[in-house]
Amino acid sequence: MFLIADKTAKLSIDSPTNLLANIQPALAIITEEESMINISMLQEVLQNFVSGTSNIQGAALVSPDGLALASVLPAEMDEDRTAAMSAAMLSLGERIGSELVRGTIDRIVVEGEKGFGIVVSCGPDAVLLVLANAAVKQGLLFLEIKRAVAQIAPLIS
Repeated sequence: MFLIADKTAKLSIDSPTNLLANIQPALAIITEEESMINISMLQEVLQNFVSGTSNIQGAALVSPDGLALASVLPAEMDEDRTAAMSAAMLSLGERIGSELVRGTIDRIVVEGEKGFGIVVSCGPDAVLLVLANAAVKQGLLFLEIKRAVAQIAPLIS
């Protein structure tokens, strides 16, 4: 008989039938804990990106469905609304790129008088929105975004 226990789960294995009955809840707890670690790691990557890159005002990591996974946004921005718009921007941009036969879209840039909103794909499971003020150097910004995506991609796969 094997006994695996901690404060959240107890797994007692004394027969093959008992093993099967006990393994499902234990796997659910392990998967849940992995997800929580990844979300906190994603939040940390975004926080470091925003605070460590000049002229960046915020960032959000969003699911393709438009749900916020992690974000560091200005207080006046609604996280849910921003997440939904980011996913919609990337989806529409990819469709436009396809219709105009421009190939794979690297990024979508919205430029306004107060700055930029840049949306990039982080693979099939996430979209990164970056908000930058008008003084940002675009070349450096795009380089920093690529570095951030390289850190984020392994955490969401």
